[in-house]
Formats: sequence, C-alpha cells, structure tokens
Amino acid sequence: MTQPMFERVALIGIGLIGSSISHATRRKGLAKEIVGSARTKSTLDTALKLGLIGKGYASAAEAVQGADLVILSVPVGACGPLAAEIAPHLKAGAILTDVGSVKAAVVRDMAPHVPKGVHFVPGHPIAGTEQSGPEAGFAELFDGRWTILTPEPQTDAAAVEKLKDYWTALGSKVEIMSPQHHDMVLGITSHLPHLIAFNIVNTAEHLERVTDKEVIKFSAGGFRDFTRIAASDPTMWRDVFLNNKEAVMEMLRRFSDDLAELKRAIEADDGDTLFRRFADARAIRRGIIAAGQDTPAPDFGRAHGASPGPTDEESGKSK
Repeated sequence: MTQPMFERVALIGIGLIGSSISHATRRKGLAKEIVGSARTKSTLDTALKLGLIGKGYASAAEAVQGADLVILSVPVGACGPLAAEIAPHLKAGAILTDVGSVKAAVVRDMAPHVPKGVHFVPGHPIAGTEQSGPEAGFAELFDGRWTILTPEPQTDAAAVEKLKDYWTALGSKVEIMSPQHHDMVLGITSHLPHLIAFNIVNTAEHLERVTDKEVIKFSAGGFRDFTRIAASDPTMWRDVFLNNKEAVMEMLRRFSDDLAELKRAIEADDGDTLFRRFADARAIRRGIIAAGQDTPAPDFGRAHGASPGPTDEESGKSK
C-alpha cells in the first residue's frame, strides 16, 4: 500500500496472535508505527528484539496513548480490566478491538468502559497454532482464514469498514455477525472440539492398563490430532469456557445426545446407523476442504515452514 492505514497501532499482548498481527501489518505497510505492552518484561524485551514493536511500554495505559488502532490480544478474562485501565488514555476517534474467541462476554465486560468518541469493534481471527509467545508469530497466519467482527448496531459504520479493510489487508476473509451468534457458531466449531480434545488426552493418561509410553509410541493420526489441539494455552481456554458457558453447555447437551445414539447403535450391532452417521461426517470434512479451509494432504493442511496447529485461537492463538 502507498499510504499506511493507521499512524500508530498499539498491541496489548504480544503472543502468537499479537506477534502475527505485527508481522502481517509490516508485510503490507499498514501502520507507520507499532508499539506494544506485555504482561512480562521478558515478552516485551523479546518483542523489541524481534522488531515486532518499535517501542515497548510497561503498562497498557502508556502504550495506547496516541494510537489510532488498539488491539487487545489477551485472554478474554483480562479484557474487561484492561478496558478500564486504558479507557482514560484512548485517543478520540481511535478504533478499539480485540481478538478473543468469545464475543458476548467481551462486549459485556469492555463496552461500559469505552469512552464516547472511541469506536469499539470486537473481533476474532479464526486462526492459530498451539504455539505461544512472540517468537511463534508469522505473517501468513491469517491468509485465507476468517475474521469475524461483532460491532454493536450503533457503532460508527466507517470505523467498522476500516477495521474490516485492515483485516482483509492482513490476509483474512471478514464476516460480520452478532456477538451471540458468533459464540454459538464457535461453540460447535472450536470450543466443543477443544473440550473433547482436552478430555480424551486426559482419559488416555489415566488409563490403568495402557502406559503413557504406549500412548505416545502408538499414537495414530486421530489421537495425534487431539494432542495437538490439547496443547493449546490453558489460561486462554479456561477463560473461553467460563465466558461462553451457555453456548458450550448447549453444544455439550447436543453432543451427549448424539454420542448416546452411537453407543446404542454399537450395542445393537446397528451398522446402518453407524454408516449413515459416519458418511454424514465425511461429507462435512469434504465441505471444509472444498471451502479452502484445509487440504487432504498428509501434513494436515499445514504449509511448509509454517507453525503447526489447530485453527483458533485462538491461541493466543492470543491465542
């Protein structure tokens, strides 16, 4: 781009997502200056050493001063307190956003603190790996992935459009929806799969007749993928489940009902039901590949040289 979209971008939190935003922003020349703050001095020092930020600040309040785009890349449970901390220091006309995997709770916790004249546009890039920290980021993380924005109806339309253009320039496809609908969609596509992954890996660990060594040695593709997802940041995912409780509980009830049907089919030697359910699931997988969200390649769709991991957040991934 010939002209940067923003004069000063402030990254509050410089883990996987924050560092990847920096890489992608610098790749396209979208900001004249990128500054940041982090929870620990070691993270801030690493971010400065890697050139992810031009200036580092000990507090978020200092980092946001003069910024026309502020991005919170922190666990969702920290968003409310951070919004309260930075509110008096936000520049009039600035866009404030986040990258959390839960949106209704973020709106609930952040919106009351946002000063008049600051444009609050919550966001969620659906991209990530199980890696964390400033060293884990890379510019291509968002390429071809979806970012969801969940602005409130009264939010300034020009600010929403500018943030949409920014994420598009970072490589994302962008969709806008309500926070509540986002949380229901992510409850089934991301949150429930992570909960299952955490649980099945722990179940394997606690099997008395199968040793940890055997679990590691004989891991087939399915279990290996579960362990990859289960390696995601525990702080981030604790906050996700506590802050998207309603949607997750609904998905768990539906999942339990479907699992009970499969259990009955196995007990009754009902091969027709098993075949039908498995064929339906395979059709969903083929749809994901057809939509360009993965490939059938044996590297699980990961590009050569890219950090491996599940899409979400996640990670923070933020997550």
